[in-house]
Amino acid sequence: MKSIDKEMTRVLYKSRKILIVDGYNIINAWSKLKTISEEDLQTSREMLVNHVLEYSKIKGLEAYIIFDAYRVKNSEENIQKYHEITIVFTKENQTADSYIEKFISSLSKYDEIYVATSDYAEQQIALGKGCYRIPARELISDVSNAKEALRKKSSFKSKEYNSMNRLENKIDSSVLEKLEKIRRNK
Repeated sequence: MKSIDKEMTRVLYKSRKILIVDGYNIINAWSKLKTISEEDLQTSREMLVNHVLEYSKIKGLEAYIIFDAYRVKNSEENIQKYHEITIVFTKENQTADSYIEKFISSLSKYDEIYVATSDYAEQQIALGKGCYRIPARELISDVSNAKEALRKKSSFKSKEYNSMNRLENKIDSSVLEKLEKIRRNK
């Protein structure tokens, strides 16, 4: 009877695909963002957020980016929504790793959870809790590949549309112009 109850719970619960990103860990592994962060940390954070936003949209993931405020005096936990991404700044004396570990524990076992970090200890914790790990280098590569695949798909659709057997592709441009004038006058 227990297995039937478990199966019914799984069916009733709509599992989510969740991406959890260790913000500063990924920034420091992404050479372009790391270089920018040395001059302007805020800009590098914004760039990471935008990359993750695009990636999560393409892949259909619910995304969370965790930035730690471990050494920031008197900082309180700050959670912000940016489009469909949740950005978390941890409180003073809390690392992103500890926040991620606690957050993973709060999620359903039916969720498909991906943790993006190159921190070996955090990867082991994520794996131990049944999550998928994505090393920083792999995330960076996946983001680039997903964007490129989307560009190719979009380009193909555009070419496909332009090569369709459409009237405007078959008639003289002056005739098309006259027809357009007639259409606009009605």
